[in-house]
Amino acid sequence: MTKTPSLDWLSDVSVFAVNRLPAHSDHKYYETMEEAKSGTDMKLRHSLNGSWKFSYSVNPATRPEHFYQTEFNCSGWNEITVPGHIQLQGYGKPQYVNVQYPWDGVEHLRPPEIPQEQNPVGSYVKMFSVPKHMQDKPLYISFQGVECAFYVWLNGEFIGYSEDSFTPSEFELTPFLKEGENKLAVEVYQRSTGSWLEDQDFWRFSGIFRDVYLYTVPEIHVADLFVTTDLDDAFTKGTLHGELKLAGGTPGRITAELQDAGGRVVASQDAVSGSLALELDDPELWSAENPYLYTLYLSIYNESGNLVEVVPQRVGFRKFELKNKIMHLNGKRIVFKGVNRHEFNCRTGRSITKEDMLWDIKTMKQHNINAVRTSHYPNDSLWYELCDEYGLYVIDEMNLETHGTWQKMGVVEPSWNIPGNKPEWQEIVLDRAVSMFERDKNHPSILIWSCGNESYAGEVILEATRYFHSVDPGRLVHYEGVFHNRDYNEISDMESRMYAKPADIENYLNKNPDKPYISCEYIHAMGNSLGGMYKYTDLEKKYPMYQGGFIWDYIDQTLLKKDRYGNEFMAYGGDFDDRPNNDSFCANGIVTADRKLSPKMQEVKYLYQNFKLDVDREGVSVTNDSLFEDTSGYELEYALFLEGVEKFRGTLELEVEPLGEGRAEFDWPDDFASEAGEYVIHAAFKKKEATLWSEPGHEVAFGQYVFEVEKTVEAPASVGGPLRVVEGDFNIGVHGSDFSILFSKQFGSLVSVKYSGREMIAAPPAPLFWRATTDNDKGYDQSFTSGMWLAASLGRKCVDIELIEGDAEASVTFAYKFSFHPDVEVKTRYTVQGDGSIIVKSTYHGAENLPQMPLFGVSFKVPADYDQLEWYAMGPEENYSDRSMGARLGIFENSVAENLFPYIVPQESGNHTGVRRVNLTNVLGQGIKLSSVGEPLECNFSPYTAFELENAQHPFELPNVHYTVVTVAGRQMGVGGDDSWGAPVHPEHLLDPSKDMEFEFKIERI
Repeated sequence: MTKTPSLDWLSDVSVFAVNRLPAHSDHKYYETMEEAKSGTDMKLRHSLNGSWKFSYSVNPATRPEHFYQTEFNCSGWNEITVPGHIQLQGYGKPQYVNVQYPWDGVEHLRPPEIPQEQNPVGSYVKMFSVPKHMQDKPLYISFQGVECAFYVWLNGEFIGYSEDSFTPSEFELTPFLKEGENKLAVEVYQRSTGSWLEDQDFWRFSGIFRDVYLYTVPEIHVADLFVTTDLDDAFTKGTLHGELKLAGGTPGRITAELQDAGGRVVASQDAVSGSLALELDDPELWSAENPYLYTLYLSIYNESGNLVEVVPQRVGFRKFELKNKIMHLNGKRIVFKGVNRHEFNCRTGRSITKEDMLWDIKTMKQHNINAVRTSHYPNDSLWYELCDEYGLYVIDEMNLETHGTWQKMGVVEPSWNIPGNKPEWQEIVLDRAVSMFERDKNHPSILIWSCGNESYAGEVILEATRYFHSVDPGRLVHYEGVFHNRDYNEISDMESRMYAKPADIENYLNKNPDKPYISCEYIHAMGNSLGGMYKYTDLEKKYPMYQGGFIWDYIDQTLLKKDRYGNEFMAYGGDFDDRPNNDSFCANGIVTADRKLSPKMQEVKYLYQNFKLDVDREGVSVTNDSLFEDTSGYELEYALFLEGVEKFRGTLELEVEPLGEGRAEFDWPDDFASEAGEYVIHAAFKKKEATLWSEPGHEVAFGQYVFEVEKTVEAPASVGGPLRVVEGDFNIGVHGSDFSILFSKQFGSLVSVKYSGREMIAAPPAPLFWRATTDNDKGYDQSFTSGMWLAASLGRKCVDIELIEGDAEASVTFAYKFSFHPDVEVKTRYTVQGDGSIIVKSTYHGAENLPQMPLFGVSFKVPADYDQLEWYAMGPEENYSDRSMGARLGIFENSVAENLFPYIVPQESGNHTGVRRVNLTNVLGQGIKLSSVGEPLECNFSPYTAFELENAQHPFELPNVHYTVVTVAGRQMGVGGDDSWGAPVHPEHLLDPSKDMEFEFKIERI
């Protein structure tokens, strides 16, 4: 055992583990069968979580070097909570960077050099006494996660050293224990050689951020366990193999019992020489759809026949294999409907709780997500247990990313890439593969090992793949980086790419490729995004070798911070004065960092649903894309709506086999569609019974059908009473019974709408071509390429006003010109009818060679008291032309404030497509109704203008709310989402400014 620690280890690539115990499986163990079956806390473990004494130093030179000595008095030190990050408990500051290393531009370093001046050190001290029931036994300590390198002492004696932030580090304490209180000292360094291997896109923290506990073992102990299952070609006979490594004495007997989920013993035997093999006829198979788990109980007896240890290991029978160049699970082609997931909480960073994990996994299951990639490091061990139990397919990714060594400013430049082909990096990298595999190998949810992320390619990573293949032929190996260096295609069993466009994916699949394809990261969900996701999921049916993908990403990495007035807000890179940083690029989630669903999740749930419902007037045709689950556990509910109002609701039973199709006819009343108007039929599958992740009635899939019963054509009747038109020198007034409408010649616009003496116009309508740029717009440089439309929205010239008076109506038309092009013209015509309603028609005349137009609409303000919304439109969440598949046509209610989703950086939000009508009222129900005339509209109601949103970098920078901003558009461009750094919105979701456009809507009082 090495006795003398050295700071040189921090920058020595050959030293990454000193006195660390070998990695092993994460199985639990107990002293009695009763404890094992009850699942109670392990009595052989003792948590050291909680308050520790702590001292923070900005670099090694200023640390309290001898704090570990028994006579060193730490009583005056501050306290810190373990687990937890140092930087989130008042010491130092968090720093967010993506590709670049955190010291870039501050210190010029090359691997394995580390910063000397900026390498914070955390000195931890914990006093503990060995629990009575653990005394006189060997004692060990387990650190489940420490970032990024640390030294350990007990009672002044050096215990060990370790790197690798995301897998356990364990050491034996027995020789250095003493009676009574023991002094445990831990010195944590933020930077080490390992920092070069941990250049993930995340916040840079340090400290003891996962559990710490003491543990002991029985006199004979299963130190390591590897359980594998196999199935015959018919998937009707299962074989369980087990390999045990024992520590301590010689066992007298080892028995193995396999129990089903009901506790019935289905197979048993005595293990011989640490090996066992159990056979089972017709086993229940494990999948994400039916995560059936058996429990293997291993009982260890000593030579006297006494039971000394019981190991309960949950087992899933499943077979994952590559057949005919396609990945199969239990004989069926699998499609990953996945997300990438960072471990994150807005208050505690990557130190998360069981409650966080349960919320995540239930949310994923409720929204049809079936797979998760642990980007880009092994997760807390509990996460895999939950994935086994709840049913998620896992790509388990080792803790390796060296992005900044080979890609600079988007350019591939691997001149000093690590690990590459550098043999001196082989052992430290392979250690990370071994640590992940050994801990996680028994989890059936893990189908694929990943060699890390964005580390280019080379012999070192290839050796990791060869290791995984050698120790675990029952799983495949993933690595995306071979895309950049095809000399190392052998590293990955599948073609895996990031942010490839749908056309690029099709190009690969159409060339008779050798490997199946997955998108390990796709449809970058930064800000208001996820447009065009359907283009990827459409590939699942078209190409058998396209096997799905993993959205980037699941949760925003934003941290709660207080502004100068003490109000909390979500902070991103730079908000902690962290330099360098990568700004808001940490906010890419489909849920927020405080675990609220974003509107993007609506689209995910629909496009990931396994049951596809094709609805028509008579019934519904169902395609079941599930591999193993039929529809018998679901009720098919259908409903009929007329103009958004429910007219009929019914249920029926429809059993469709996995990968099958079925049809059900609706049982309508005889006169179910006898009235004129627009009808919508909704059909949905809903859970009959509660599950671990859902309540009865939870909707898993829906479809809809819209049709219209034409009204009898009648001559239009005059509306309301007589009008009085007053044309003045400056204004044109149109007056009627209990209303007054005023147009300004001077300002060239409608300036007043008074209904019953209530003024509805707080700022006059004007043509609008701009939306507050989304993160994707910024990535595409929309302000640069299309900035003229921003200017056009702010400034126009009224060149003509036309008044036409009729018997029952009067119209005023304003014609506008713009400085950037003489041929571009917008005309807005307001036709006032006798009841005070106004029909607004906006017409755009285009020209050639104009840049992309974000939006064509009209915007105005009403007083802020009018903030209650009732929509008959696509909803309930915001939607856009390229993100509307998951929306449904119906009547929905929200407020103007709720309609604006609080994206981390304020941007365009709250749009609805397919708007038939929307009521905007105050709390008394007074206000206006906007309705489409002809084609449905796109509408947005917000507390802020597009320009106010555009100019704010945080929500707290937005002004106080004084108005409700109404935007009515004939059309708005999609939000895009292929990536957020240059990918354009797909052409069919763009506006062509060379073409003429028009839209029409009606304003009327409520």
